[in-house]
Amino acid sequence: MDTLANLALGFSIALSPYTLMLAVIGCFLGTIIGALPGLGPSNGVAILIPLTFSLGLDATSALVLMTAVYYGAMYGGRISSILLNIPGDEPALMTTLDGYPMARQGRAGDALVLSGVASFVGAFLATIGLMLLAPLLARVAYFFGPAEYFALYLLAFCTLGGMASNNQAKAAMASCLGLAIAMVGVDNNSGMPRLTGGNMHLMDGIDFLVAIVGLFAIAEVFFFIESHGKDSSIGIKLDRVTIPWKDIGKSKWTMLRSSVVGFFAGVLPGAGASLGSFLAYMSEKSIAGPKGGFGTGVPQGIAAPEAGNNSAAGGALVPMLTLGVPGSGTTAVLLALLMTLNITPGPTLFTDRPEVVWGLIASLLIANFVLLLMNVPMVKIFVKVLTVPAWVLLPGVTMISFVGIYSLSGSYFDLLLMVAFGVLGYVLRKLDIPTVPVILGILLGGHMEDALRRAMVISDGDIFYLLSSPISIGLWIAAVAGFVAPMFLRGLLKKPQRITD
Repeated sequence: MDTLANLALGFSIALSPYTLMLAVIGCFLGTIIGALPGLGPSNGVAILIPLTFSLGLDATSALVLMTAVYYGAMYGGRISSILLNIPGDEPALMTTLDGYPMARQGRAGDALVLSGVASFVGAFLATIGLMLLAPLLARVAYFFGPAEYFALYLLAFCTLGGMASNNQAKAAMASCLGLAIAMVGVDNNSGMPRLTGGNMHLMDGIDFLVAIVGLFAIAEVFFFIESHGKDSSIGIKLDRVTIPWKDIGKSKWTMLRSSVVGFFAGVLPGAGASLGSFLAYMSEKSIAGPKGGFGTGVPQGIAAPEAGNNSAAGGALVPMLTLGVPGSGTTAVLLALLMTLNITPGPTLFTDRPEVVWGLIASLLIANFVLLLMNVPMVKIFVKVLTVPAWVLLPGVTMISFVGIYSLSGSYFDLLLMVAFGVLGYVLRKLDIPTVPVILGILLGGHMEDALRRAMVISDGDIFYLLSSPISIGLWIAAVAGFVAPMFLRGLLKKPQRITD
């Protein structure tokens, strides 16, 4: 009954015309921000935070606006991933694996509608989970120490090598390359530079956005120039844009399973939507098996990462609100906003400031429906991108990439580095080496190193501390199985079948 009473309080706040207007504006701005390659939700929220102060918004209104931008950016990230094979943000990386192939088949509209529905399911269920399970699920994070996090990141890399590629050696090589890039910069412990070659610009490390925009956006431009557009979705004939009821029905269980996986990944502090998207895609690929056709443009390959990353976005709000610990980069920005507004997140927030928490939850429920109603009709506008002549679109993509990266850092060196990553992405794809493990290595490498260092400090250098809990042991077993099992499965599948009468 308390939950219903609190929810009624939340809706009384969220349904006010002013709050509704803020939610709609936030959803629209977030969708546009998410669609811009390389910008992402965390940068989008950070850029728009000054708007909350200039408008003089109170804590509830400011949080509603910024979380609507957050959810909208998670929706919008799929647009450039599907249409141009350029992830709008980190979590949308996995959507490119099946979204872009479906666009090349002339089904860009179907892919966008399906991804929008999957995003709605993931975000809606995550908001329900936030409402019902926040106090309970916050305790789960207490069981994850540095040893458990190291095993979790290891599991991500092992399953990537075992499931995400047909050649595990190339996937492992790409992962090692990504980890090596993540090591560039000054060592936080010793203060000594690593892999910088004496270049001062590399002392702070390599920004993830520089790498992702280079490996995807710039490399895609190179490939378009080489192939004269023959292997691109640009300029292809598009089918009539309709709601793909058959694909939605086929993916319903995928959406539900991926929402659960993504939500739990989001609850873990520091894991974020990227890991939720990856785990959702990998789990569905393992369930479907080799016959599932993942990577060729199947509906489940789009529904899984979209439901996973949007549910992880909602899950990441759980540790932020209940523990004051950000679950992702974007929630870290939101946490800074709350602290600036003299709101202290933690277990007492639900009792001390219920109007803030429940007004936010009710607004998120409304924002999900607003985003669904906004995104499905706008699909017809989005697919028009593919009909723009290549000589107009590609310079535009290149300009957005350069302007976006330069606006974030103001460094010409980052622009040169982005072009270098573009060349690297071109070479890797020529050698049939997957680029996703490189990105995952850059993204998780620093977190993985920090978890290992903390574990070694706590245990005084005892390596067996990494196997000190049932959770870490289970994750290690899953990691080994995820890497080794596909070798035997592929061998069995390649054996000729005996024909019996």
